[in-house]
Parts: sequence; C-alpha cells; structure tokens
Amino acid sequence: MSFSIKSLLYYPVKSLGEIDVESLSFDEFGPASDRRFMLVDGNGQFITQRSDTCLSFISAELLAGKLSLHHASFGCLTYRVNEFSEPLQVSVWGDSVAALGVRSGDADSVLSDYIGKPVRLVYMPDSSFRQVDREYFNADRRVSFADGFPVLLCNTASLADLNSRLDAPVPMSRFRPNIVFAGRTAFEEDGWRRIRIGSIEFAVVKPCSRCVMTTINGEGERGKEPLRTLATYRKNEHGVCFGQNLVPLTNGTIGLKDELVLID
Repeated sequence: MSFSIKSLLYYPVKSLGEIDVESLSFDEFGPASDRRFMLVDGNGQFITQRSDTCLSFISAELLAGKLSLHHASFGCLTYRVNEFSEPLQVSVWGDSVAALGVRSGDADSVLSDYIGKPVRLVYMPDSSFRQVDREYFNADRRVSFADGFPVLLCNTASLADLNSRLDAPVPMSRFRPNIVFAGRTAFEEDGWRRIRIGSIEFAVVKPCSRCVMTTINGEGERGKEPLRTLATYRKNEHGVCFGQNLVPLTNGTIGLKDELVLID
C-alpha cells in the first residue's frame, strides 16, 4: 500500500517558523538542520510558544551556514553557525544537553527585548548526543532539540476528520509536522510499525501527544481548540494524540515525488 507525500517541512529553531521544502535530507539527528537551534532562558532552560506565544510571529531562514530571524519589530537578525563557540549546558524536557552560544550577545539582546526576558539562542553541534527516548526505541539514536523524536508524520485525512468536528477549521501547521501524507482514512497510521519513503525506512514508534501549542492561532492567541475536541476521541495512555513519531533507520534524502510505502 502506498500514499503520496503532500508536504515536507523542517524547523531550524525550536518553536519558531517552519520551512516548506521539495526535498528533505536526513542525517544522524533526523531531518537535516531541524531544530538544531533553540532559545533558552537565563537558567539555560528551553522556552517555546507554550509559555511565550510571541515566538509564533518569528520566521526563520537557514542558508549557507547563516540563520536569519525575521519579525516586523526588529527586522532581520543574523547568526552564523561558525559564530557559536561558547560551550553551554542547556535543558530540554529534562535532558541536559551540550550546546554552543554566541559570545557576542547583540542579536540575543534584541530577542530578549522582543520576548520580554533574557534569552539566548543556542546551537546543538555535531559533537552533542541527545538520546531518543529508549522506552519507545531501544537503540542508540540521537535527536536534536525536537521534543522527543526526530520526525513527526501527519495525515491529511486525519486533519479533515478533525476539521469536520470543529466550528472553525485549523491548518496542518498547528501540528508542526515534518512529513505530511495523503491518507485514505483518518488516523490509519495508528496501526503502522514500519514505512519507507524513497530509500529511507522509518520506525513508527509512538503516537504524538499534543499540547497547548496546537491552540495558538495566527494572531498569537491561545484558545481551547483543537485540543478540546481532540480530547473527546483521541485520548489514550499517551495523552491527546495526533500524528505519529518516527525514527529514520538510515540517512538519505526524500522528495515530494516519492511515495510513502507501508511495510508493516
């Protein structure tokens, strides 16, 4: 059984804007350049839209080793990957992770003023190793600053089913997927264990439990939907779930013209 791919996306900075691409490469961290950057507070603790909804308005662009952050209030802030050289220890979901910061804090100061508290942008270098949750994937495999797993897969049929239950439909962007496929039925991916896209096989390891970030609209306002409605029919031992977490088993590149093939 095979399915077409509708979208491929990555997020250079955790909790900031996505980049929609025609092909997506995978390395030891998962999607190349996905969430290798993250904002932390003065204690080195990660911050996201869950606590700071203003992050939803910052777009990110990564090109030729240069990260650009855009917002109407501050224009464009530029960081170069090779400028991250100060060793730091930061925290994301209870994991202590080796990271790098920029020694000159000019751009960080601008971000701090915008967010309203001291923050730093940090980078996860190639030498850093953060283990995927072994409870669901018991092998050595690293993950970037993503919540727990390298890849999130979502189904257009699942979104259509959800939107049929809502007074106001929500876009797929609320769920921040990496791979969106055109499913035949809603949530059919729940029963999958192994898939292949192009030359890459993926283990389907865990339903993705959703949080209040899904309730933040385009104006940065937090509401109750779609989480309230999802909870009426998508709640299980993992929480309120939408989408599946994946672990790529090899490196390589996939594209929009590739098909998702169900193996198991």
